[in-house]
Amino acid sequence: MIAGLVAMLSRTIAGANVRWVDVPRRDGPKVYFANHSSHLDTLVLWAALPRELRERTRPVAARDYWGATGARRWLAESVFRAVLIERKEIRRTSNPLGPMLAVLERGESLIVFPEGTRGDGERIGPFKGGLYHLARHRPEADLVPVHIDNLNRILPKGEFLPLPLLSCISFGPALHLGPDEPRENFLRRAEEAVRGLGAREGTERTGSLILEAPRGSARGAQA
Repeated sequence: MIAGLVAMLSRTIAGANVRWVDVPRRDGPKVYFANHSSHLDTLVLWAALPRELRERTRPVAARDYWGATGARRWLAESVFRAVLIERKEIRRTSNPLGPMLAVLERGESLIVFPEGTRGDGERIGPFKGGLYHLARHRPEADLVPVHIDNLNRILPKGEFLPLPLLSCISFGPALHLGPDEPRENFLRRAEEAVRGLGAREGTERTGSLILEAPRGSARGAQA
């Protein structure tokens, strides 16, 4: 119940239009990977998923940010069920890949931000290798590109109160690692998939555009 209320509040604050473009209609684990420009990204992307998908999707989040205060930790652990990972002092015992692979092995899904840090919202930075390793170790998982637009203006860096603007979240066709595909080629293809959704937003922006969501995710069951 609390998760549903948080999701509804997040959609209200961000005013997100959600687009689904040829997203696979099948069961199984997925990795939703997106551009990153705002602290709102994790919350709003998670909230944009239909309830049935959201309940089995876990954001991957930086422990140093989401564990910094009691409120953030409560949101991360009790509401999002986030996978909190180290990004500053990574050791063999704290390698973030292990917990992420365990989630996919259980048939659940992940939300990741392959840039590894927030950008300026104007351009997408190079993807780090974590997405490639997930694709290599869990080839059965659908890797779903997501483009998030305008959240960097709704909650700019250094600000604490969101501005009343509209955002757009686009989910695209799934990717998989090709046979013997080099890491650099795969990551470039993943980056281009996210950029392509952003370019499509620019040409198809018609106000509140919502394309058909995947199976089992009726729009009326969003909360």
